[in-house]
This record gives sequence, structure tokens and C-alpha cells, in this order.
Amino acid sequence: MIAFTIRRSFQAIIVLAIVGLVAFSMFRFVGDPIDNMLGQERTDADIARLRAQLGLDQPFPVQYLRFLQNASQGNFGVSYRQGRPVADIIAERAPATLELAAVSVFFALLGGIVFGVFTAINRDGFAANTIMTLSLIGVSLPTFLIGILLIYLFAVELSWLPSFGRGDVVNIGGWSTGFLTASGLKAIILPSITLGLYQMTLIMRLVRSEMLEVLRQDYIRFAYARGLSDRVVLFRHALKNTLVPVVTVTGLQIGAIIAFAIITETVFQWPGVGLLFINAIQFVDIPVMAAYLLLISVMFVVINFIVDILYYAIDPRLRSDSAVRTGGQ
Repeated sequence: MIAFTIRRSFQAIIVLAIVGLVAFSMFRFVGDPIDNMLGQERTDADIARLRAQLGLDQPFPVQYLRFLQNASQGNFGVSYRQGRPVADIIAERAPATLELAAVSVFFALLGGIVFGVFTAINRDGFAANTIMTLSLIGVSLPTFLIGILLIYLFAVELSWLPSFGRGDVVNIGGWSTGFLTASGLKAIILPSITLGLYQMTLIMRLVRSEMLEVLRQDYIRFAYARGLSDRVVLFRHALKNTLVPVVTVTGLQIGAIIAFAIITETVFQWPGVGLLFINAIQFVDIPVMAAYLLLISVMFVVINFIVDILYYAIDPRLRSDSAVRTGGQ
């Protein structure tokens, strides 16, 4: 277990270094931030002074290594647009994105597992076939179109829910939350459904497929032959083994929800880090863009690392293979 953890940690560090290099290199071709920061009356002396102040006159390897060193300490530089530390700006926007992602993950997991098990158990029923048909909507339609359709139905036609914004928030210990206000709870419904619908349909179809495969196994027939009830067989034996391969895909989908929140936040004008990234692109705010991509990659790596550890813990085949290799050596 220790060797497995060390190996995964080393791989995670390499991935983060490569992602940081790619992101930092890509932004060199986005545009020159000096053009947005200085007016039309700028002089060559003003340009040289600002480049030296921002460190843009240094060679690329020096800029990259300094960026990694500062980022490892939580310092992502100063926003070219706002003139404030990037870490402070992201800290202000992070609660909105994390709450949206948390609700979307809960919606995707709960709906995916419940509907997946239901459609597997009642695979020939009308309700199950209807759910499977409707699930094609979540897989086929792009996220932004789903959001627009939900806005048109529930905000424009029915006037039940707000079409944009986060609603009223409450600050608790520096964390702004909308879970404690009625408008905040109403505002998060449409964005969370939009963000989590695609992942929910994927998880549902995967759970259904794995559940059907498990139900064909001999030990399930043996459990029925012993006289065990349907509830015990389906939920204690079948579902438990069904969720083993689902763990990996679920972890990837959680990372995707955080990364793809940028589209949902743009549609609903949700004041999170995704919308911050879009605004940073428009103003060539390189420190904000680099910090966003690096943080997203960190989330992906951490989530995948946790999934690997969980998969190693719940799948006895991995432990047995590791023990065989250790014994062979």
C-alpha cells in the first residue's frame, strides 16, 4: 500500500509540472497584457518599466520556475486586470463554484445510482425503457443548450426559478454560502441540474450495465437458491459489486463537473471561478488564467489519487496482485 501511494504521488507531481508548463506556454500566445494595462499614450519607457515590474522581461524558463515556486506557496501573482493578488480573487469566487459542484455531484450520484439500479432490475418495464430513452437527452445535448432550455421553461415560461445569478448569500467565517437563503437555494437548482445531468446519465447507464452483468453471475443465482430475499441479494450482494468499477468513472466525472462548470457559470452568470476565467481571457489576465488551469489540474490529480487509493482498498484483486509481485521479488 505504501509503495502504491508513493508511486501515485510521484506520478501526480510529474503531471502537475507538465500541466503547469503547457498552461504557462500556451498563454504566451494569447496576447500581450501590456496593451490592456497601458493606455494609448504609453511610451516605450512605460512599457519597459511595466514589463520589468511584472517579470515579463525575464527568459521563459525563469518565469516558469518562478511561477511554480510561487504557486507551491499559494502565491499566483497579481491580476493584471484588477491589480490584486490572484489567490484572494480566487478565494472570493471559489465558494460559488464549489457549492455548485457539490450539489451537481450529489444530483449526479444519487440520480445515476438510483435510476441505474431501477432500470437494471426492471429492464423490460415501460418506466425503465422511458428513463433510458430520456437519458439520451442528457448524453446528446450540449450543456449550454440544456441550460438555455431550462431557463426558457422554468424562468421565462413558468417564472418558478431565477435565470441568472447566485441569489442572496451569507458570509460565515469568510465563506459565502447561498444554502442559508431561500433565493440562494432557488438560484442553484437550474445550474446544478444543467451541470450534473450529463454526468448523471453516464453514471446511470454504467450502473445499469454493471448491474445487469453482476445479476448474471453464479453467486447471485446461488444467493437466490439459498432463499435470500430480493432486497438482500440486490442491495447487499449485487449493488456492492456493481459499484466497484463505478468508483473510477465517478471520480473522473466529479473532476469533469468542476472543470466544465465554466460553461454553466457562463450561461447562468454564476459568480464562480469559471466565469472569472472567461473574463480573464478577454483581458489577457495571464496570472488568473494560469492559476485557474493549475488549480483545476490539482483537483483532477487529487480526485484521481483518492479514487486510486479507494479502488485499491475495495478491490481485493489489486491487493493480491501487489502481494504476489512483492512475494516474487
